[in-house]
Amino acid sequence: MSEPPAVPARSEESAPAAAHEQNADVNEEPAAPAQAAQPRAATLDDLFEADHSEVVHSKKEKKKRRTGCLVALVILLAILGGLTAGGFWVWNTYGDKISDVMGWGPPEDWEPGIATGEVFVTIRDGDTGAPVSTALYEAGVTRTENVFYDYLVDENIAVTFYPGVYKLQEKMTAQAALEAIQDPASKAENTASVPEGSTLEQMLPLIADGLAMPVEDFQAAVENPSTYGVAADSLEGWLFPAVYTFDPDVTAEQVIQRMVDRTRESLAAADVPEADAQRILTIASIIQREGRADDFDKVSRVIQNRLDDGMKLQMDSTAQFGYGELHAGVVSTSEEAQFDDNPWNTYVIDGLPKGPIATASDAAIDAAMHPADGPWLYFVTINPQTGETVFSTTYEEHQAAIGTWQQWCRDNPDQGC
Repeated sequence: MSEPPAVPARSEESAPAAAHEQNADVNEEPAAPAQAAQPRAATLDDLFEADHSEVVHSKKEKKKRRTGCLVALVILLAILGGLTAGGFWVWNTYGDKISDVMGWGPPEDWEPGIATGEVFVTIRDGDTGAPVSTALYEAGVTRTENVFYDYLVDENIAVTFYPGVYKLQEKMTAQAALEAIQDPASKAENTASVPEGSTLEQMLPLIADGLAMPVEDFQAAVENPSTYGVAADSLEGWLFPAVYTFDPDVTAEQVIQRMVDRTRESLAAADVPEADAQRILTIASIIQREGRADDFDKVSRVIQNRLDDGMKLQMDSTAQFGYGELHAGVVSTSEEAQFDDNPWNTYVIDGLPKGPIATASDAAIDAAMHPADGPWLYFVTINPQTGETVFSTTYEEHQAAIGTWQQWCRDNPDQGC
């Protein structure tokens, strides 16, 4: 019995949602105290209690700062005038803070026009102004850690930060750094894409091209699955299908590790026990190749029902993979592939194939773990263009659906049936 597969569902993972920062001022009027508070003598330390790393914008706070500056100036005049010997103690103890309040310390920002060199800054998914400001400082772009964030707030600039690696310079002003981040030309093209339903043979050249690295590096990186904690003979099915962004100096091993880690995240989200990971990925890979997304859970049920009944799976995708014609561009399976004796061909072997036959999406992995309820034992895609699939309980119903598919192929002879 040959069961033509459904057209694989294809979808692209969209760019991560943009992150936004929101600031809100909340004014609350305190309740009246039961007793009048006892006054406390003010000290010089009270002048410098405010944490200047926080950005405060209320009129009340600005008034406090102006008052602090005037008081600091009085103290400074007392010191310069040598009015008391205690003035030397004041300067030795509070000199740095007085300089900061008076604006006599080093400037927060670099001077325009002195930027030089080349540095790379990574903006991660979900980053907002504060973490971006820190990343710029740590890369040597900005002079202080908070100057970029302060600039955004002071100028009331709303920014959407998109994840990626950005090529900037050292000693840039906060304004220049923002302009560079918003310039598409500054974003380093260092991305790799793994398609859904793809095999290692198909995807490794795509990854190498995207990262401008030798494909041989990736072929070597996938040779030993145990390097990544995978207890299998191959990493087939373990590189999660998605679009990834990497730092420019990433290694092939680091790329593969990240993709394997992403697969583990998907397995965990579907509540797959670690000991069952290889089996679920194998089922999910068949689901990915055989069905469209709307039918994933029903395809999963057919697989489970056939396994429970002791039937051969007889999935064309497994026969095509085992024979090396999975990417031949045709829907039906050749006679040679259907009867080839290999550990992936479910027309020949009992149970599941030796391992996964392709990458599987989150939806396919979840469907493998949570099949739909139903009595179906067969399915066939009757319209490869739309992916319309008929699920059947009896062999007679299945044969009728196959007849509908065959008629579609006769009506569409150029569609690769």
